[in-house]
Amino acid sequence: MKKILVFGATSAIAEATTRLFAGEGDKLYLVARNVTRLERIRDDLRIRGAVQVETSVMDANSIEQHAAMVERATAALGGLDIALIAHGTLPDQKACEKSVEHMLRELQTNCTSTLSLVTHLANWFERQGQGTIAVISSVAGERGRQSNYVYGAAKASVSAFLQGVRNRLHKSGVHVLTIKPGFVDTPMTTAFEKGPLWAQPEVVARGIQRAIKRRRDVVYLPSMWRAIMFIIRLIPEPIFKRLSL
Repeated sequence: MKKILVFGATSAIAEATTRLFAGEGDKLYLVARNVTRLERIRDDLRIRGAVQVETSVMDANSIEQHAAMVERATAALGGLDIALIAHGTLPDQKACEKSVEHMLRELQTNCTSTLSLVTHLANWFERQGQGTIAVISSVAGERGRQSNYVYGAAKASVSAFLQGVRNRLHKSGVHVLTIKPGFVDTPMTTAFEKGPLWAQPEVVARGIQRAIKRRRDVVYLPSMWRAIMFIIRLIPEPIFKRLSL
C-alpha cells in the first residue's frame, strides 16, 4: 500500500492515474483548485478501492502555501512514497505575445509553481532517503515552436530542472521521473482537431504507473513520441525556423 500525494488531481491525466492507484488499494491525498470536482473524484476513488482519500483545495500558483501543503499531506497519510505533479494550463500563445503580464502568469503556472513543489518534495524525500517524484512535463519542451513556445519554454525548464534534481538525489535513493506526453485528448485540448497521434488519458496513465514501478528516468507517452521527437530534434535550425509549426 503506497502513500501518494497528487497536485493537479482534477486534470484528466491525474484522475486516470489515481484510478489505477485506487485499484491497488493505495492511500491518496489530492490537491487541486476545484472543490466540487475534488469531492467527486474522491468519492469515485473510494469506491474503486483506495484505502484512504483526502483532499485539499489550493491554487498551485500560491507558492507560499506549498511547504505547508506537503507537510499537511504527509501528516494525513502517515508518510509519503510518491508525489505526482500534474497541474498546468495550455497558454494562449497569441495572448502571451501581446502581454508580458499574461506570459509571466502562464510561466508561473506551468513552470515556477512546479519548480517550487519539486524543491519542497526533493528536500522531504532526501531526508527520508527514498520515494518517487513524478512530474508531467511535455514533448513541447524539446523544441521551441511558434505556435506554443511559451508553453514549450516552461516545459523545457521543468525537464532540465528535473534532470538536475535527479542527478542530485540519485545517491539518496530517491526516484525522479520526467513524464513527457505527446498529444492527449483532454478538456484542455477540446478545441484541437484530433488525429492518429492523439492518445487518451487512460493510456498515458498506464504508462505513468509502469514508469513509476520500473523507476524510469524519462518516459515519452505514448512511447512512439520518443522516436518522433528524436527526428524533430535532428532538424537543423536553419530549416526548422522556416517550418510552420
